[in-house]
Amino acid sequence: MTRPASVSPRVRRARRRDRRVYTRAHPLLFALLAAVRGRAVVRLGRAVVVHDGAAYREALTRVPLDRTAAGTTGGAVRRLSSGGGLFDQEGAGHRATRRSIAQGLGADGVDRLRPVWRAVLERRLAPLRDGRPVELVALARELSGATVGALLDIPAAPEAVAGAAARAAALAVRDHLPGPRRPGTSRAAAEATARLEALLSPGDSDAGVRSALAVATVNTTVAALPRAVAWCADAGLWDQAADEELRPVLVGELLRVTAASPLLPRVAAEDAVLAGRPVRAGDRLLLVARHAVRAHRDAPDARDPAPAAVARLVFGAGPHSCPGARLAHAQLDDLLAALAPYRPVVVRSRVDRGAALPGWRSLTVRAGAVPPHAEAPR
Repeated sequence: MTRPASVSPRVRRARRRDRRVYTRAHPLLFALLAAVRGRAVVRLGRAVVVHDGAAYREALTRVPLDRTAAGTTGGAVRRLSSGGGLFDQEGAGHRATRRSIAQGLGADGVDRLRPVWRAVLERRLAPLRDGRPVELVALARELSGATVGALLDIPAAPEAVAGAAARAAALAVRDHLPGPRRPGTSRAAAEATARLEALLSPGDSDAGVRSALAVATVNTTVAALPRAVAWCADAGLWDQAADEELRPVLVGELLRVTAASPLLPRVAAEDAVLAGRPVRAGDRLLLVARHAVRAHRDAPDARDPAPAAVARLVFGAGPHSCPGARLAHAQLDDLLAALAPYRPVVVRSRVDRGAALPGWRSLTVRAGAVPPHAEAPR
């Protein structure tokens, strides 16, 4: 992967806008991680911060991890929910759940779900034909909620599913990320999780798995899709998005650079060595996906993409890889295909300071071009 010595003004503008989702939502944490990213692995007290791609992969595949420790995603699932939610499972139970989810989100599963989100795209993007603006965060919420509803076969309204999953995730993150916590955060997070479980599967024994799926699907979709569109608009990537051969590569690049889950908090279960540095049992591992995939340095470019092994790290590695990668690629591919003829421009953006994952509270676009087959704006 080679990059030109100079960066174009459009890429600089795209990067400035995208950085705002970090600097305005978590300014202190972002500044700390940026300050130490020059080293592959650095110890800060009992925390081990991992920036390098090889070390990141090694942490997920070779270091034994405590899946239910306090301050981790699995620990939050175990403490706040009914449990059994993939992130807090171990051994045979974890493998069985992963196989089940992978089947639902495999090629056949994605083909079954595709008409659901395509219907949302067709209706939500229709205003572009008339020169009217489109709010992409609202689109992403409905798209993700409708997808979860179809995946889990539940009748709840898409907006209700998305709203409940977003709130549960936001409160859970506040409860387990580093830093001070507001009084009552744990109680509020548990209540929000219980409401989500009741909405998705009242009285079911698999409530934990269903809520974990909803939280992961909704929050990564709402974080990633609008940010990817903003990158295309600001950096001038619509030509690549319109190209049938380049678009799949661009999708991978945009998912790499947006790194919807930029920081994975984990805890070592046993003593280990990581990139030549000792890790003790109980050490907190802060795995910085954003830095591991070079999102902070290398802009998305389908003509000069990152190695596939690097780009895939945004979805984890080995037994800790995300089974929803195929779904994420398919949804973003369809969104870019639908938008590319209009060459949208961003007319308004506002950071979501309270979301679980870095993203926009609102991102409004307007057509920058009228495709030949579309009706001219009145």
